[in-house]
Amino acid sequence: MQISMPKINRRVIVPLLVVFAVLVLFMPRTAKFNYDYRKGSPWPYETLISQFDFPILKTEEQLMSEMEEAGASTIPYYRFSEEVVGNTMKALQSLDLGRYNSLRPTLVNRMNDIYGKGVISDAKIKLDRGYAQVSNDVIFIQKNKRATKYPRSEVYRVSDAQTQLVSQMSRTYPDVNLDSLFRRSGVYDLIAPNLIFDKTMTELGHANSADFVSPTSGYVNADQKIVSKGEIVTPEIAQILDSYKAEYNKIFGYDGPRILLWLGDMLIALAIVVILFFCIFYTNRLIFEDRNRYYYLLTVFLITAVASFLIERLSPSLVYLMPFSISALYLLAFFKKRVVMPAYMVSLLPLLVFSGNGVELFVIFLTAGVVSMRTFKFFSKGWLQFVNALIIFLVELLVFTGFRLIDAGRSLVWMNLLMLFGGAVLTVAMYPLIYLFERVFNLVSPTKLIEMTDTNNPLLQELAQNAPGTFQHCLQVMNMVDAAGRAVHANVPLLRAGALYHDLGKMKNPNCFIENESSNPGLTRYHDGKDPRDSARDIIRHVADGMAIAEEHKLPGQVSEFILTHHGTSATGYFLNQYLNAGGDPSDVADFYYHGRKPQTKEQVILMICDSVEAASRTLKDFSPEALDHFVEGIVAGKEKMGQLEESEITVHELFVVKAVLKTYLQQIYHERVEYPQRRDA
Repeated sequence: MQISMPKINRRVIVPLLVVFAVLVLFMPRTAKFNYDYRKGSPWPYETLISQFDFPILKTEEQLMSEMEEAGASTIPYYRFSEEVVGNTMKALQSLDLGRYNSLRPTLVNRMNDIYGKGVISDAKIKLDRGYAQVSNDVIFIQKNKRATKYPRSEVYRVSDAQTQLVSQMSRTYPDVNLDSLFRRSGVYDLIAPNLIFDKTMTELGHANSADFVSPTSGYVNADQKIVSKGEIVTPEIAQILDSYKAEYNKIFGYDGPRILLWLGDMLIALAIVVILFFCIFYTNRLIFEDRNRYYYLLTVFLITAVASFLIERLSPSLVYLMPFSISALYLLAFFKKRVVMPAYMVSLLPLLVFSGNGVELFVIFLTAGVVSMRTFKFFSKGWLQFVNALIIFLVELLVFTGFRLIDAGRSLVWMNLLMLFGGAVLTVAMYPLIYLFERVFNLVSPTKLIEMTDTNNPLLQELAQNAPGTFQHCLQVMNMVDAAGRAVHANVPLLRAGALYHDLGKMKNPNCFIENESSNPGLTRYHDGKDPRDSARDIIRHVADGMAIAEEHKLPGQVSEFILTHHGTSATGYFLNQYLNAGGDPSDVADFYYHGRKPQTKEQVILMICDSVEAASRTLKDFSPEALDHFVEGIVAGKEKMGQLEESEITVHELFVVKAVLKTYLQQIYHERVEYPQRRDA
């Protein structure tokens, strides 16, 4: 069985050009950090030199550790007092040093140096109960309305300031007993703290101490070497590379000719569109001929791709929150898995190409989407969708953890995990949009198919009223295709709908068809006395009439295709034989052949066979297993001989299974029944 080549015309090419243009329009306009590296592995590229100054960002582990440490101790706040410094300097100018007054200028300079660093009280800080221990390592100094963290060792206590003053002055005046002089003249008494402890700010700062943890731990200057070729990427080097990458992606713009940037974007977009085209071409070429489904697939692809571009432009850190798996479910509602799988992979390519950690994100969302395609079959109704969301999150968690483990034991980032969970839950919130897509693109979902097979449907009621025999025939065919379709894992809801609507056109002229004729022998039959050619035309017209009714009632294309294919291009055998037996010209028989289309899908083949089997079975006289076996084999062989199955995707094995099911089905319907004995009169 082979599917014919669809026409690749402008209806196929123009939408792809639109997709191409949208991709180019939304692609990021910045350079990408094109280096892949891993801790413990050699650096495979040329020696990397920093192109700009950048801070070294602390790792999540370092930040968490410092936040915990910051919360475990209270950092004291001090206000810098210019008044204390001014009063001390003024007192030194008027201080009587006796015969050592010549030391005063040097004394003033040294005291300025000491106050420049700061002097705090020797007294121990006291806080209210409930606060952590006061830190002896760092302090905050508020000067000119700005608070800056300093090591405690860089400021002096009053006693330290006295010792430092003597030490510095002794270098210049080694022969003077400075300690005695300063005590006697009152210099020591003038040294007062110019850093005044602020209890209120200290207590307030402790409550928000984690906010003061610096996210950086150093700086790398421009033109400084980051890593040499062949050098092992240690955790320290990896931290610097991560910082360089973050800064690069944040601020580094494209500084080459803009035309080259646009050309590069167009080439990448062209490659993605070409891959998408061949994914459709090799999986189901008929999609190109179904405009609604084709446009829908391209729309879902664009939504996924543009979402990747926008999140990369606006806030790359939120990419873990994006529910990319919903794209797979949107496609799965209207396409088979063999189409959905490659199309979904291509829709994630922009994420792989343009995101900073694209490989990790691509694998995470690809795995989650593939798994959800399977699990959604079992968890698609009501609250069970939340179970499916939980499964998606667990899959993403496992893959995310795997990438962390191969990255030299890098710990989990809890915020990313929280966003992955939120994205999984969003799949539940966003799935109802499928009903909007169904309406906009006139597609058919399993839910809609079930609604269409309700015999209380107004269109089916009209068929039952105008052509009751045809309606009963459709019901019988529906039961047949249900049994055959389940045996070969076909789309059973679609088959049932196709069976109910395939003969819709017969209600335009119901008396033309024998199942709607009255059994009263006195009535003239529709085709009595008519020319075989005219009768054939009237019979064949029910396909065109059915398509017109389907278009009028806006039946989905997947359902109306059964109207067009259930007879394919076969002949109206009864009237063709009648014409030829009457001496008709064998070369002038075009009017006796249907102008439909040969079945393409497995479902269309099943309906064609079941339709013929059900109609022809009414003429059987022998219902033995051998007769039914010969009957079904003859029907299928006839279809094959006329070339009706040559373009379909059904396999030889599936065809064998369908025939076996139909034989069993007919035996169950036409089995022998026990004749009830008549009761004798008393």
